[in-house]
Amino acid sequence: MFLKEFEIRWNDLDANRHLANVSYLSYASETRMAYLNHIGLTHKDLHKEAIGPIVFNEALFYFKEVLPDETIRVSFELDGSSEDGTFFSFVHNFYNEKGQNVARCEMMGAWMNLLTRKLTPLPQDFFNRFEETHKTTTFKILTAADTRKHGRSPQDLK
Repeated sequence: MFLKEFEIRWNDLDANRHLANVSYLSYASETRMAYLNHIGLTHKDLHKEAIGPIVFNEALFYFKEVLPDETIRVSFELDGSSEDGTFFSFVHNFYNEKGQNVARCEMMGAWMNLLTRKLTPLPQDFFNRFEETHKTTTFKILTAADTRKHGRSPQDLK
């Protein structure tokens, strides 16, 4: 499993002097990008292919407070992928210095062609690298319907 370490800084805190929710999201995002670099998908590679990741949703679950001057490690795990690699879901678990799971972030997203501004499959070479990624025990093949599980049409609001 891929892990990235972060020191909790003053500007990562909220008014209650513990790790702010926006910091959890930032750490999760940084971990995702570090993982992409780790498997050889750099900004340069993504630019060359004119693709970029987009986030559909992120959900945070908190289990234990994280305080100033602590260090946490954030995991990267693949929780789902469409057969062509267009859609993906990742899980990030946050661990304190004692190895306790203090929070969890679940996110779903897709790859977008930056020229057409439309969703696009991941190039095969990139997709092959993701196939080797550590997967959660709940890993599943995603469809477009999975990305709409929280969506509501205007008719649902009447």
